[in-house]
Amino acid sequence: MHSLQQLLNRRSGPLRRAAGFTLIELLVVIVIIGVMIGGALISFGGRGRDDQLERERDRLAALISYVQERAALQTIEYGLRCEQGGYRFVMYDSRKSLWLEDPLDEQLRARTLPVGLDLALVIEDRQIVLPKLTDESKINAATDLAPQVILYSSGDLTRFTLTVLRSAAKRSAALSGTAAGKIEVAPIAEQPT
Repeated sequence: MHSLQQLLNRRSGPLRRAAGFTLIELLVVIVIIGVMIGGALISFGGRGRDDQLERERDRLAALISYVQERAALQTIEYGLRCEQGGYRFVMYDSRKSLWLEDPLDEQLRARTLPVGLDLALVIEDRQIVLPKLTDESKINAATDLAPQVILYSSGDLTRFTLTVLRSAAKRSAALSGTAAGKIEVAPIAEQPT
């Protein structure tokens, strides 16, 4: 009988807390999940921004402007050689009649694009097929690195449109050079699917 009394006391004893969550606990969990999702959207560029694409476009525009100034100061013709997956700035050596890398300026070194980015080049309204990335170990003094875009020491340049593409996301950012030597930077464009 004693065990029956204990069983009855357990059931009818002091108010026992029901199993489950309170409304406050549920609200706290929902707020935490909302903050985590918001942070993830911001860090992944949920508003359509592609920082890597913008950064590469802006780097190219800044380097072209830098090379234009360098060409004018040194009265040397420079060029931009675009390749599949990268680009490099070269200078014309009139003694050797070759386009070569500038050995004195580290800023003009060959650059490889980040994974997922590609280049498309249009010169004077013609699409250019870009050569494969030049193997650095095979470049020697006799290798001619002919550029597609020439940056003249007079300040003029070849009229071009260079587009940095992220084909997976169907986004692109273009910069254009006019025959008068101006560089125009376009915003990121979403390509229709």
